[in-house]
Amino acid sequence: MKKWIKAARLRTLPLSVSGIILGSACAYQAVPSHSKFWLIFGLCLLTTLFFQVLSNYANDYGDAVKGTDNENRVGPQRAIQSGEIKKEAMKRAIIITAVLGMISSVAVVYFSFGKENFVEAIIYLVLAVACIGAAIKYTVGSSAYGYRGLGDVFVFVFFGLVSTLGSYYLYTHWLDLKVLFPAFAVGFLSTAVLNMNNMRDIENDAAMNKNTLVVKMGYNKAKTYHFFLIIASIILFNTYAIGSFTKWYQFAYVLALIPLFKNIGVVAKTKNPRDLDPELKRIALTTFFISLLFSIAIILN
Repeated sequence: MKKWIKAARLRTLPLSVSGIILGSACAYQAVPSHSKFWLIFGLCLLTTLFFQVLSNYANDYGDAVKGTDNENRVGPQRAIQSGEIKKEAMKRAIIITAVLGMISSVAVVYFSFGKENFVEAIIYLVLAVACIGAAIKYTVGSSAYGYRGLGDVFVFVFFGLVSTLGSYYLYTHWLDLKVLFPAFAVGFLSTAVLNMNNMRDIENDAAMNKNTLVVKMGYNKAKTYHFFLIIASIILFNTYAIGSFTKWYQFAYVLALIPLFKNIGVVAKTKNPRDLDPELKRIALTTFFISLLFSIAIILN
């Protein structure tokens, strides 16, 4: 069990639920009397965690099969790379986790839409299948999109738009365009985490023909891109807050923005990509805490 928990990479889980927390907070503020709110919230978290673990298992498998996980890779060794888990066992784990994620998705759809909203239920089930496909196809297969520079697009869409707007709609059954601000913000921050990961691994990725967006644009341009993602997210969070928050203590979330400015400074000064490894965990956790504090502020409105 210990090796499977390690392979699940628990440090990535807080980032994966950031959009769910934001979308749920916006929905709670819109319909605080929702009778099934906490049930749907719990199932949303569970489903997202299944999908994230699935993604981590699939990435472990895909990069191992392609030889990308080797002695030149920066960061902790993955399960197959270290020999703790065999490829066949990981493949079985991917299938099991995908099935559990789908079962959880069906439960969310059932409690949200019931039997009356058939079309919306079908759309969400198709979306769940798309999430499973995106989690697996990032590194697995000959057409893995993570090896073609499309990872940033998928992270932005699924960690930002789908996670935030999708969870909001589960409670309300309508969309408020104002929710686009936190959705885009957390999407940009999640993409920044991936971008930093790819900056750190640029040398090994280039050698193994893993053509991430960073490999395609180069290290210096990737820095500029990183600055845009961070600054854009800060502007979006603050724009929503200025237009919605009325109490001074709701702006306490700005304290969680401070590490983002520090991150910009560290990235600007770092010449060796491998030295970015410690920042990866910090910015992922910062994204989670910003989302958490911002969600509390929304609920207190």
